[in-house]
Amino acid sequence: MSAGTSPEAAAPLDIWADVVGQEDAVAVLRHAVADPTAMTHAWLLTGPPGSGRSVAARAFAADLIASSTPRSDGEPTSGGELAVARAGAAERVLRGVHPDLHVVATDKTVITVAEVRDLVTLAQRSPAESGWRVIVVEDADRIVERSANALLKAIEEPPPRTVWVLCAPSEQDVITTVRSRCRHVTLRVPTAEAVAGLLVRRHGVDGGEALLAARAAQSHIGLATSLALRPEARARRARVLEIASRVRGVGDAILAAGELVEVATAQATASAAERDATERAALLRALGADGEATLPPTVRAQVRQLEDDQKRRAKRAVVDGLDRAMTDLLSFYRDVLVVQLGAEVSLVNEAQAADVRAVAASSTPEGTLARMDAIGVARTRLAGNVAPLLAVEAMTVALRPQGEGVRR
Repeated sequence: MSAGTSPEAAAPLDIWADVVGQEDAVAVLRHAVADPTAMTHAWLLTGPPGSGRSVAARAFAADLIASSTPRSDGEPTSGGELAVARAGAAERVLRGVHPDLHVVATDKTVITVAEVRDLVTLAQRSPAESGWRVIVVEDADRIVERSANALLKAIEEPPPRTVWVLCAPSEQDVITTVRSRCRHVTLRVPTAEAVAGLLVRRHGVDGGEALLAARAAQSHIGLATSLALRPEARARRARVLEIASRVRGVGDAILAAGELVEVATAQATASAAERDATERAALLRALGADGEATLPPTVRAQVRQLEDDQKRRAKRAVVDGLDRAMTDLLSFYRDVLVVQLGAEVSLVNEAQAADVRAVAASSTPEGTLARMDAIGVARTRLAGNVAPLLAVEAMTVALRPQGEGVRR
């Protein structure tokens, strides 16, 4: 919003518009903003991947910061000017550029003690423009015990104008001592129709295509957006689903596993290359070693630490990519089981309905469940640091018809 915008011309901003299918959670959070007696210093938002935890956290921060703009010690403001100021504050929070909002999101395996200590220091500072400083930790499940100990005192004895908003898939993913000191709000999986409506409203996607993308993503908002807007994402997913029909023997299984790992590795490398180079250049500039052919020993140590962090991040990106592919395969076999059992529910993979019915006709429900179990085992192995190729090969071998393990 420009400085010259008049109060009359200011379009109302619906802070909560992108939080879809979470009416109960939104009601709790909005009530806390409106009623000081319902407010608390630490919140834990939990919900399955794609439920919109971080979106809800940012909307909560925007509502909280906007409602307290300007600060109580600021200059008196007329009603029209106040409305404009608050709308502008909310917009900046939603864009992630407001000084009273700090968002932590990591691609690494854990949030380190040093990072948590920096957050604790930040929490001690007074808000710059509004009545609240809000710290959103999008990956609170990656705060390990040592890091949690550094965070605990800040949550137990918080500064009066700081609010922590932690996000995690479930309560159990957060250290007990931390989650017990937070107010818990649960988000649920939104309906495919709600996600499709968001795609239509936000991106102008055709209604039918939006619903197909939302179902294929199993209501995961980020994935649905990617499938709706990126043809290459749709093609990549379709190629993964072909494995269920394509794998007929051990040779096919080994080739399919190699392809899955190769694609996941290539994606991780491509997405990380530019960012890694930017981070390295920024570190060298900060250390005053930009352009030097030979780095001093102290600088080399810090560069090596950055490279180690980048390698861990790249490894996680590969595992995340493979896990996503396995989730897609699970959705395919879920559809196969739906057809085999004659359940009257919609298919997740409507675009692959012919392949689903062909696999359903050539196998049994017991075999389908065995294949789904094999995928689940592979996901567990990946999470346990088993070599990706070995885990995926074992899975694809179990997907072939001979691996069904039941008598036809």
